[in-house]
Amino acid sequence: MAKLNIRTLLAILHDLAAAALAWSLAYLLRFNFEPPPNFIDEMMRTLIWVAPLQCVVFWSFGLYRGLWRYASVADLRRIFLAVLSAAALIPVMLWMFRVSAVVPRSVLVINPTLLLLIMGGSRFAYRLWKEHGLYRNLRLTGDPVLVLGAGDAAVSLSKEMRRSNDWRLVGFLDDDETKHRHTLNGIPVLGVMDTLPQWAERLNVAQVIIAMPSASHQVRKRAIDLCNQAGVKVLTVPSFDDLLSGRVAISQLRAVELDDLLGRDPVTLDAAGLNALLTGKTVLVTGAGGSIGSELCRQIAHFGPATLMLFEQSEFALYTIEQELRTARPDLVCEFLIGDVRDAARLDEVMAQYRPAVVFHAAAYKHVPLMEQRNAWQAIRNNVLGTWTVAAAAQRAGVGKFVLISTDKAVNPTNVMGASKRLAEMVCQGLQQPEGTRFVMVRFGNVLGSTGSVIPKFREQIAKGGPITVTHPDITRYFMSIPEAAQLVLQAGLMGKGGEIFVLDMGEPVKIVDLAKDLIRLSGLTEDDIRIEFSGLRPGEKLYEELLADNEHTLPTPHPKLRIAQAREVNAAWLEELLAWVGSHATLGDAEVKRALKQWVPEYLSEDRCKEPRDPVQD
Repeated sequence: MAKLNIRTLLAILHDLAAAALAWSLAYLLRFNFEPPPNFIDEMMRTLIWVAPLQCVVFWSFGLYRGLWRYASVADLRRIFLAVLSAAALIPVMLWMFRVSAVVPRSVLVINPTLLLLIMGGSRFAYRLWKEHGLYRNLRLTGDPVLVLGAGDAAVSLSKEMRRSNDWRLVGFLDDDETKHRHTLNGIPVLGVMDTLPQWAERLNVAQVIIAMPSASHQVRKRAIDLCNQAGVKVLTVPSFDDLLSGRVAISQLRAVELDDLLGRDPVTLDAAGLNALLTGKTVLVTGAGGSIGSELCRQIAHFGPATLMLFEQSEFALYTIEQELRTARPDLVCEFLIGDVRDAARLDEVMAQYRPAVVFHAAAYKHVPLMEQRNAWQAIRNNVLGTWTVAAAAQRAGVGKFVLISTDKAVNPTNVMGASKRLAEMVCQGLQQPEGTRFVMVRFGNVLGSTGSVIPKFREQIAKGGPITVTHPDITRYFMSIPEAAQLVLQAGLMGKGGEIFVLDMGEPVKIVDLAKDLIRLSGLTEDDIRIEFSGLRPGEKLYEELLADNEHTLPTPHPKLRIAQAREVNAAWLEELLAWVGSHATLGDAEVKRALKQWVPEYLSEDRCKEPRDPVQD
């Protein structure tokens, strides 16, 4: 029921006056504005019954719950039903209370029509007035703006922009030719998006908004490229994955990010299968404070696990994700556990206490140059021995599924980090048994904005005024967003039966120098402002990354973004010898580690290899 305040009281008084006016006008129209005196008396005698009845009906239909400033079609529908109901009750009321008056039938028809026009018209007139709609076409203030896209999001955005004194929407551009020469909220659809440069020049537009949240990545990227060609600043509405509601507001507009240029179409997940895997289960994530580990925790939280165990060596990283989850998901049962993945006793303790059903092993040393010099043995100990320690503890605790986060650098590795991750994959392959814990490996490339990636480094260099340092003009990498990587890891974990290496569809490789140029442009600068310098390949760095080794082949899966790499088998004797090496307490130098790696990983080459990358789909 509507709360009776000053606004509600004014609305009731307005509708009471509207009811009286409509009833009086209905009589005047019935008699061509020359009603006989006796009908004027009957009009006044019935009005004291009709107007209060209509107000009671209006209240019961909830007409006073909303604000007139936001009057909508739903409000008009409610007014229509209330007016019709009141019109039907008027003759019943006059008969029940034996009101001695003759009411012409035409009055009973004309009255609700007039009342609907007065009540609906006054509400929408008020909304137009509040939104400057009555004088919008005369308002010439504000910077002219073009909107790319003429769908629902663009229409909603145009309504919001009416309230802005800073921007003046002058037109839409859309490739759907059926919308051309039409108007949306009084704003014309001018033509196709390719005509943006001409319209921007003709209308003196310096700002463009991309309002196509449901469009594919390719369409959105093309729109961004057109804005860059036209030399205009560009904003975008969030994608539908980011929007919490269907309403698009100016406050939700944001600058175009690198994800918009390199991002991909949304991932389709098997929600029912993931519910069965995660909902109501205890899930352990190692490396939970890292880029991938923390995103896995966020994604898993959506499926309502019974307990989410976050295992992390870095106190600060664990504290950071703890604060985030406690704020964003206060209902989620979490256990924040400090520990080293090489500490078997600690792992046995936490697994025996919480009995996880699924383990995601994301803890690893990942930075290639750091692991290449003076830290090679630590990379082996952490990435190989750590994986074996967590995996063996999972087997002892009866974990149902163990998912290893691997990397494309494990394919034909030219660095210690990549070789260590290939050995970690082989450890999981060797531990796989017909029964018990099922081991699944997931291999993918770089993720946008992850800790230690080039993008935060480039942004920092731009903020300092440059230069941006790129190791080689031809160096290329695969990229995907952190949320997409985490979602595909979950999907692969669900699909894995045990022993598979899943390869994520990373799309097309991207030249790092092009990435640097895009970041400069998105920062509103040019290459004249920020120089790009080439510093030379770093130790262990390839010109390109591969997703499959030369002797591997892939098999398709039901998911279009996942394939299975068929790698060589690993026997128990080989695994026992490897564990004896990595488990020794000796400290080995970099050169000794690299010599040994050539025996354990035959495809490992310590020197950089420069050849054309292979197409994983064709392998």
